Amino acid sequence: MNPTRRTVLLAATTAALSPALPAVAAPKKQAAPLQPYAAYWYPDSLPSGTPGEGITWRSLKSWRADRDPDLAFNAASVPLARRFTPTPANPTARAGQARIQSLVSFGTTASNPSQGSPTADYYALTHWAYIDELVFWGGSSGEGLILAPNAPIVDAAHRHGVPVLGNIFLPPAAYGGQLQWTGDLVQRDSAGRHPLAERLVAVAQAYGFDGWFVNAETGGGDPALGAAMLSFLRELKTRAAAKGQRVTWYDSMTVDGAVSWQGALNDRNRAFFETADDMFVDFRWTPDRLSSSGDEAERLGRSRYELWAGVDVEANGWNTSENWDAIVPADRPHVTSIGLYRPEWTRNHLPADRRTPADFHAADDRFWTGASLDPSRPDASDPWRAPAVSVADRSTVTSVPFATVFNTGHGLRWYEKGAVTSKAPWNHLGLQDRLPSRRWVVRTDGRRPAVGFDFADAWHGGSSVLVDGDLDAPVTVDLYATRLPITAGTVVEFTHRTDAGRVDVELAVATADPEDPGAAPPYTYLPVSGAGSWRTVTVPLDGLTGTLHAIGVRLTAEGGPVRWRLGHLALRATAPSTPAAPTALRITGARGGDLRFAWRPARGAVRHYTLHRVLPDGTRRFLGGTCQRAYFAGGLRPEQGERAARFELRAVGELYSSSDAVTVTHPW
Repeated sequence: MNPTRRTVLLAATTAALSPALPAVAAPKKQAAPLQPYAAYWYPDSLPSGTPGEGITWRSLKSWRADRDPDLAFNAASVPLARRFTPTPANPTARAGQARIQSLVSFGTTASNPSQGSPTADYYALTHWAYIDELVFWGGSSGEGLILAPNAPIVDAAHRHGVPVLGNIFLPPAAYGGQLQWTGDLVQRDSAGRHPLAERLVAVAQAYGFDGWFVNAETGGGDPALGAAMLSFLRELKTRAAAKGQRVTWYDSMTVDGAVSWQGALNDRNRAFFETADDMFVDFRWTPDRLSSSGDEAERLGRSRYELWAGVDVEANGWNTSENWDAIVPADRPHVTSIGLYRPEWTRNHLPADRRTPADFHAADDRFWTGASLDPSRPDASDPWRAPAVSVADRSTVTSVPFATVFNTGHGLRWYEKGAVTSKAPWNHLGLQDRLPSRRWVVRTDGRRPAVGFDFADAWHGGSSVLVDGDLDAPVTVDLYATRLPITAGTVVEFTHRTDAGRVDVELAVATADPEDPGAAPPYTYLPVSGAGSWRTVTVPLDGLTGTLHAIGVRLTAEGGPVRWRLGHLALRATAPSTPAAPTALRITGARGGDLRFAWRPARGAVRHYTLHRVLPDGTRRFLGGTCQRAYFAGGLRPEQGERAARFELRAVGELYSSSDAVTVTHPW
């Protein structure tokens, strides 16, 4: 990597950095805001001066879970799902070789809401199937250096089998970094232990994420500091491993304490790699350095794919010029894994007036799938080697019941059974469904229709799948690779709607994988009754046994263009049951129209909770949903003549059936 690109990286990483502030009188203590935010800290000592507006300076050393007022809002609840790898979607996508680490900044270090926000303009990542590790990127000298990922991101990632790491960023001095903060991180107590290592593992355990990404880039260190960092990393890794957590090291500090990005695995950073689970190789790598790094990893008894070769896509996205054959060659085994730096470019590069959910997902599909927009048919002329071209997708759809409403985690409105129950835009990744892993594989001998998530209408949540085009031949859309057991009474529920044209609809199901990468699953086609308006159909899987390996849909037009949408898909072996209701709903904080809610969880399995406001005319308005046991609703106002607001909370099961409501009122 050349200095110009490094400068771009640092400028982007530290865009929100503040210069060192002069010493002034300690700020007056203000009441904590009711709005909870993602947590961030300094290791121990705080900057001199006064934090900027909306910033709270905190010491991680002083953090305790039982004294964390926002823990209930920030603690993820979805366990990390197990994944499997189906037959790859194309002959060039490989299983068991290169993996992908994604370094993403979902928001600013400070003022990043814990549980979504009232806008659809959000990096609603959905291509989890190609990602093996997500880093919650961020940190700045003026706000905080240690970031814990917020709960919605962790819940969505875990639902798709992706571990999430918090970020420890010790910035260069040019961007406000202070060597004292590095010393604070690696400090020892009287027994020779590193107290911050214990605290970091406790944070990850309490918040429900999977470990830490350690990036020490503050220069000026010496061999003593290098030795202290290595000792700290060893203790962090030992404690993390005992809790099932991971540690990734960034190729920055070397064993002599200096910051010197190697762009390789070598004797100056080998000890850190041997201690950590894996290492992000700085962008300075060359083909020879990567090759020798992979060989060195294997000499150490480690996998070469535990090295992430940095690829900076923040500035140019799919226009990034990269030597892909140095990482994922097509004609020999992959050399290392891939570390994608800032793929949220797919949102950020869009003009402000074109950051709609539809625009974002179109760009995101282009980035992850390639110019063909079909992972089963990569475009060989595309200079951007999209992840789907090289990396086999994974799936977590392995147990019954399984249901999806194709909710991407953001939307322009909120729908329930086809009706709008909130007209407000929103985002909350914790409400995201397990989504189709191969978007979009379309099999036809005729013209390919447009297929994608649509936000103009939905059955439930914020989105549906729309197929739009002049179908001059039958079209099969692959939806899910699965490993779902088929038993007596197993049925598929299917909610769909035809907006334009006439079309015959069939459910496509396969009980085996295709014989070769890129081939179609051996589908059996089951008729689905048509409908103009939203209609739910139950399709028995009579005559099928074993395990369901794939689910899709086949559309055959009866002439003319077709607009058809799919709003809900479920597979179950028994009738859906009603979840138990949560209990003890209460308002734990109120300031004007800002309210904090808390409750005791429902017994049994719960997918998430929904909170509605009951208006004076009896109408129910959706306020939000969460996987947590607490929720914040802001900016509420009394309706005309309303003396008290009434709220209803429900538990939602895996099949989207809702519990009875528990209520609470709030006087105005």
